[in-house]
Amino acid sequence: MIRLDGVHKSFGDNAVLRGVDLEIGKGRSMVIIGGSGTGKSVTLKCVLGLVTPDAGTITVDGQDVNSGDRDAFLARFGMLFQGAALFDSLPVWQNVAFRLLRGALKKPTAEAREIAIDKLRRVGLTPDVADRFPAELSGGMQKRVGLARAIAAEPEIIFFDEPTTGLDPIMAGVINDLIREIVTEMGVTAMTITHDMSSVRAIADDVAMLHGGKIRWTGPVKDMEAADDPYLDQFIHGRAEGPIEAVR
Repeated sequence: MIRLDGVHKSFGDNAVLRGVDLEIGKGRSMVIIGGSGTGKSVTLKCVLGLVTPDAGTITVDGQDVNSGDRDAFLARFGMLFQGAALFDSLPVWQNVAFRLLRGALKKPTAEAREIAIDKLRRVGLTPDVADRFPAELSGGMQKRVGLARAIAAEPEIIFFDEPTTGLDPIMAGVINDLIREIVTEMGVTAMTITHDMSSVRAIADDVAMLHGGKIRWTGPVKDMEAADDPYLDQFIHGRAEGPIEAVR
């Protein structure tokens, strides 16, 4: 569904991506791991066409990400942002139904609200939450609202950007379980970027390790622990000593 071939991207003298090759199969949940500043977010932005690579190609379902109808292309995606990224001035239901109230996907207000409430239920929130504002919600509830918004338009592909950042371990587990259930139920292709190994083990079908601007290792999550790559081994076990130098 998603394919990157020889993708390079630099910002000035900073070469972030140095030949990324990666394939994500249709209906598979791929988690990209790596330390901070290794290019995970840049990779995601390149796939969305928000950042143009200096070299290489990226296709989604065979289509180059920088060609064709931009609105139709983006309509295939859902996104759960790192900080939930809710609109403070809009009630929860309008946040969830944001794409359904405008543009090519526009629906009547009553229908959009009904869909929003249904998606809120799917992530474990009661209908009374719909008319509250984001500031009235806990961090975990805000993350659930963000997840409801990500699935509201029935996307084919969902991106999860550090889905458990800022959450306590129990709520992080709840969000991980919800993501796994929803990805499986909807049959979507999922791409997650994270450094939280509990998320990796809960969400992933496949894992890719990004370091030094390249994919160091990729394979099924079940093969991750036994892999012989020293970079992967150090990262997944959180060891201070190894080929990855800690920034001091």
